[in-house]
Amino acid sequence: MTSERAKLLAADEPAIAAAHFAVEADAYGPDNPGGYVNLGTADNRLVWDLLAPRLGIPARRSDVHYGLLYGTPELRAALAGLLAPVWPGVGAEDLVVVSGATAALDILASALCDPGEAILVPAPYYAAFDTDLTARSGARLVPVHFSADNGFALDPAAVDRALAEARRDGVVVRAIAVTSPSNPVGHVHSRAVLRELVRVARSHGVDVIADEIYAYSTFGAEFTSMVGERGVHAVWGLAKDFGLSGLKVGVLATKDPEVLAAARALAYFAPVSTHTQALVADLLSDTGWVAGFLAESRRRLHESATRTMELLTRAGIGYVEPAGGFSLWVDLRPHLTDAGEHALWQRILRTGRVNILPGGVFASPEPGWFRLCHATAADTVATGVARLAEVLS
Repeated sequence: MTSERAKLLAADEPAIAAAHFAVEADAYGPDNPGGYVNLGTADNRLVWDLLAPRLGIPARRSDVHYGLLYGTPELRAALAGLLAPVWPGVGAEDLVVVSGATAALDILASALCDPGEAILVPAPYYAAFDTDLTARSGARLVPVHFSADNGFALDPAAVDRALAEARRDGVVVRAIAVTSPSNPVGHVHSRAVLRELVRVARSHGVDVIADEIYAYSTFGAEFTSMVGERGVHAVWGLAKDFGLSGLKVGVLATKDPEVLAAARALAYFAPVSTHTQALVADLLSDTGWVAGFLAESRRRLHESATRTMELLTRAGIGYVEPAGGFSLWVDLRPHLTDAGEHALWQRILRTGRVNILPGGVFASPEPGWFRLCHATAADTVATGVARLAEVLS
């Protein structure tokens, strides 16, 4: 008989994962024109032609035996160099490498929270936070809802009020978790807003978990990190900026010695294979190629987002204009019926055979908002938007 915790984990598959694997089993393509168009998964499929020639190195003896469980010195040094422009002052000894950003988020939640304690999250927020930050740590999320009236902009004053209210209600909040560029909306928060958010966190004695996995995927605003501020612990990974989600390489950065020690210990349960680490270190060692790759990726993402916004505009579908990331936060509120958001989602999925995700899984403050991911082939996006428009009409 399994434990109660195991039963909760088994029953708590994120909606993103469930939808992804269901539609990928019957995916749209030249040989399957009636298949599902997957615009629900935030996966950068625009850059494989740049990566394919680079992903092959001979295996050395050391690459197939045990290595440091929180990242080899070579990989951590390469990552510190890569991230230096966005994470200034962070060195290799401040990094913990684990099997994906999900593992890094899980480790941070476990290091900061005891079961029952809370993490405050601006909403709408990344849907998998519900699993990543709570499933094993036993923490719980407290959403702070923002409004469509101001484009769902991050408001530190609202976070301040929510923290004060939580304290009055006897809720022990240990951290604020925030994504920048934000997922699902695509905002790139300004330096002033982020500094004010850190000030608010300090005034309430809580830490900040900064999910910055899209740090190199901005195109409409300059990215600013919160790394370097006291009490801030950041997460990044190869899945988004490098389009290498299957390699499962995540990075946790912290200047807090106690959090660092806990993260290194917990990395025992989520190591990256030594051969994968060697491959990534080799890939990142060519700094000229990396700079060109990231610039071209940003150019392609900007082009893809612009083209998708034009398609949505022609189809009469509203959206919040993004400044980074892989998705558009689209407004389908005019198409809701009394049956509600879930029914509209299922109609789009089953009738239109298009996978986009409803706002409910992102803790959207009101129904009718959906996340549409555009970082895939242009004809796939065009087909998906055309099918969506047909269903809505």
